[in-house]
Amino acid sequence: MGLKIIIVILFIGVLISLTSGLYFLLKDFGKTDSQRMRFALSIRVVLAGLLMSAIYYGISTGQLKNQAPWDAKIQPRELPEAQK
Repeated sequence: MGLKIIIVILFIGVLISLTSGLYFLLKDFGKTDSQRMRFALSIRVVLAGLLMSAIYYGISTGQLKNQAPWDAKIQPRELPEAQK
């Protein structure tokens, strides 16, 4: 459960950084010495990398699983004894 909380926090951080980058783009339009947008977007890249790493870690350790009904053919579930 802790991994899912970390993933949600990282996702929210990516959204906040992306929004602040857009705000700085609009606010600092025409200013050549402003580095705020570049800093906000570099933070977003780092957070997105951490997010993808956390998702990869969760899948590789088995903490995150795909439970989509259309993936049943790719990953067959265990059949009950009555159907075997």
